[in-house]
Amino acid sequence: MKHHSRRDILKELGMGAAAFSMGAGNARPAEAVARGSADRGESSASGTVMAIAAHPGDALFTMGAAVARQINAGGKGIFLNLTHGERGNPSISPAEYGAMQVAATDKAARILGAEPAYLSYPDGEVPDNEEARFAVCDAIRQHRPEIIVTHWKGSFHKDHRACYNIVNDAIFYAGLPGIKRKLQAHSVSKLVFAENWEDAEGFRQAIYLDVSDVFERWVRACSAFPMWRGETGFHYDDYYQSLAVARGSLARIGQKDSSRFKYAVALMLPPDYGARRTESLSSPAITGQSTI
Repeated sequence: MKHHSRRDILKELGMGAAAFSMGAGNARPAEAVARGSADRGESSASGTVMAIAAHPGDALFTMGAAVARQINAGGKGIFLNLTHGERGNPSISPAEYGAMQVAATDKAARILGAEPAYLSYPDGEVPDNEEARFAVCDAIRQHRPEIIVTHWKGSFHKDHRACYNIVNDAIFYAGLPGIKRKLQAHSVSKLVFAENWEDAEGFRQAIYLDVSDVFERWVRACSAFPMWRGETGFHYDDYYQSLAVARGSLARIGQKDSSRFKYAVALMLPPDYGARRTESLSSPAITGQSTI
């Protein structure tokens, strides 16, 4: 039987850990080791991360820790919700529940120091069309993020799949000066996908992000949502807090400092990432130091 070292395991899984920062660099994220947070001496980030989700719960539960990490490092965070998630509770009318979801999102964003933003597509009916693409394009040009985190396409939820398609094309539209809108073109430097229990098909962890320093704040923000505690039948609190522990355990493989990565989140890179050459010495990037 072949003996597998920790390094072998990482190679075979194609995983690694990386800092989610605005620093310069050109390291391959799947082979990068995370640096500490700002209060451990990391240089402050100055860029913006935009989380674009089909529903407010998705934004905070699956993308919120990454946004919180960026804010903690000196950057900014935006939560763009395509719907209000108003049909998520069959016991409450859509109008009432949508208002509750917006109120929870606003509160959660305040806790994290982020900015909430909304489109108004019907929950369950996010249109996979050009109008939605240009609406998100306009939001990207308005907020000018360096990094976008969104849904992976391998989902059983149609709104999530639509969001993936919309965001990919919206990034393309936002960066083209030839597409004339009210605001000037803006190119996004990085696109990553959040780990979501509903988007698990084909999801492959490429980055482990250390969120230990923001974990408690992120949990407090998520707690603004009653559904976090299982009111709609699924205990998001148990699942995502446990997942952060599990991802932290995997991220610590090969780390000399075992105190790091108490909690982590996994992110996926676009499948064609290895074939693209978008980084430069001055561009924002997910950076780190090679472990292999």
